[in-house]
Amino acid sequence: MKVIVTGGAGFIGSAVVRHIIEQTDDYVLVLDSLTYAGNLTSLKDVCDNPRFSFTRTDITDKQAVVEQFTKFQPDIVMHLAAESHVDRSIDGPAEFIQTNIIGTFTLLEAARDFYNKLSDDKQAQFRFHHISTDEVYGDLEGTTDLFTEETPYAPSSPYSASKASSDHLVRAWHRTYGLPVVITNCSNNYGPYHFPEKLIPLTILNALAGKALPIYGNGQQIRDWLYVEDHARALYLVATTAQFGETYNIGGNNERKNIEVVETICSILDKRIINKPNDIKSFSELMSFVKDRPGHDARYAIDASKITKDLNWQPQETFETGIEKTVDWYLANKDWWQSVLDGSYTGESLGLDSQNEGNP
Repeated sequence: MKVIVTGGAGFIGSAVVRHIIEQTDDYVLVLDSLTYAGNLTSLKDVCDNPRFSFTRTDITDKQAVVEQFTKFQPDIVMHLAAESHVDRSIDGPAEFIQTNIIGTFTLLEAARDFYNKLSDDKQAQFRFHHISTDEVYGDLEGTTDLFTEETPYAPSSPYSASKASSDHLVRAWHRTYGLPVVITNCSNNYGPYHFPEKLIPLTILNALAGKALPIYGNGQQIRDWLYVEDHARALYLVATTAQFGETYNIGGNNERKNIEVVETICSILDKRIINKPNDIKSFSELMSFVKDRPGHDARYAIDASKITKDLNWQPQETFETGIEKTVDWYLANKDWWQSVLDGSYTGESLGLDSQNEGNP
């Protein structure tokens, strides 16, 4: 099959691309405008494969998108391109409205035009897979409640509101125009190639540099952590086998408080690093509590039983195994994250002094 992956140079997108190229015989075309979070070195393991191709395309540019659809003739569109950092959405919501809402609308219209011109056989194979987040549901007050596919939307930030809007657009294009769509809403991702402004890589890299490890509020916010390679497997499975119009929640079954995540990383690094910076005895000495961000959700937790029941998917990594793999990857791949920190991958330096948990 031929698969278009929007945002394929990003964290989750690149994991999906690597999975498809390495584990299937499908062809992949990446559409990515290479904003600050897009990094082509995240695709270095597959970029020489003849089944991989890339184009620098802004998903809000319909003419450019239509041209790529026409040239590539996709069977599946996996839409992951999005602005995703909550703090950035609070400081500058306009980009989130433009990319997440207008960009999704533009893709839907391009996909609809393309789909309507396909033969009956090709129409039966085509689908548009929209990848979203559990943040559209708001947060959970109880300790046992879970987000299900029927949970009402109650977004708390400009980011989650823009993703909720894009979800509604996708469903409307399915119901009104008959576009064959599937939607997934995932919990917090982590793993290799995670952009260093997110909580887990920020904690790892700040610790290695002997910098403070910022924790919002009291650190009691709870997230369900999903290893990115488990997520990539689930996304491809949904894209290729799910029934049109279905929605699936994808979670890692790994609820942890933010402070527990930071403490776990410190514990792993204490074992890995003998000569610690600043003469500290433990990396936990660098933990620092900072003012909580506006509208910070207290708890996210996914009920992923539907995708397990319908598609026989479940995560392979526990949080303990996944976080060790993640820490070890950052220790072994300094060239990748150093190029992000100094801005050499885009030509501009980045100031990364805030944390964000890690939704797509």
